[in-house]
Amino acid sequence: MPTGIKAAQAKAPPEAPLDCPLCPRLFDFRTTNAKAHPDWFNAPVASFGDTSGRLLIVGLAPGLQGANRTGRPFTGDYAGDLLYSTLKKFGFSTGTYQARPDDGLQLKDALISNAVRCVPPENKPTGAEILNCRQFLVSRINALPDLKVLIALGRIAHDSTVRALGAKPTVAVFGHNRRHVLSSPRGPLVLHDSYHCSRYNTNTGRLTEEMFHSVFAAARKDLDG
Repeated sequence: MPTGIKAAQAKAPPEAPLDCPLCPRLFDFRTTNAKAHPDWFNAPVASFGDTSGRLLIVGLAPGLQGANRTGRPFTGDYAGDLLYSTLKKFGFSTGTYQARPDDGLQLKDALISNAVRCVPPENKPTGAEILNCRQFLVSRINALPDLKVLIALGRIAHDSTVRALGAKPTVAVFGHNRRHVLSSPRGPLVLHDSYHCSRYNTNTGRLTEEMFHSVFAAARKDLDG
């Protein structure tokens, strides 16, 4: 039987409760933001998309004025502009992304989640916060019956995803457009890496649209055989 952290992970729901108290710093930050912006979502952001999908995209955490404001992953900031246009390009969405959760956009064969479900100060979660939230990522992965391929956006998402699959990051080292095959109880899963689609990465040239598209093209190729 699993014990300790593994036992908690095995029992966790796939989404964090709206009043999740596991990380005191993040809880306090949410509370402070709720006072300053009572019309914002200001709670753990649930995954969005097709729960029968074969593709899972794992980001870092909600952005302060993006998902933390709107309540939907990657919605309301530049990272979402690039991510959702890319999903449309590769056939993973229907409808039109308009940076708001009631825009009617739907994902098909894909789900978006985050390694950390609450917005962290300066977009920098601590190691303890990443560990606390991993139980939800583990359960989210386990609750996707047809999962075949994952895309990790950034090193933190990569490392937490690898650990959620029961491996160590040393056996699957992060690198943009790298492809890893990891074992799982359901069989092998393919993990693709990308630099995070943040405005900082695109403004500095660390990530271009073409580079980002290349990762999704590789994932699409794996899914379509």
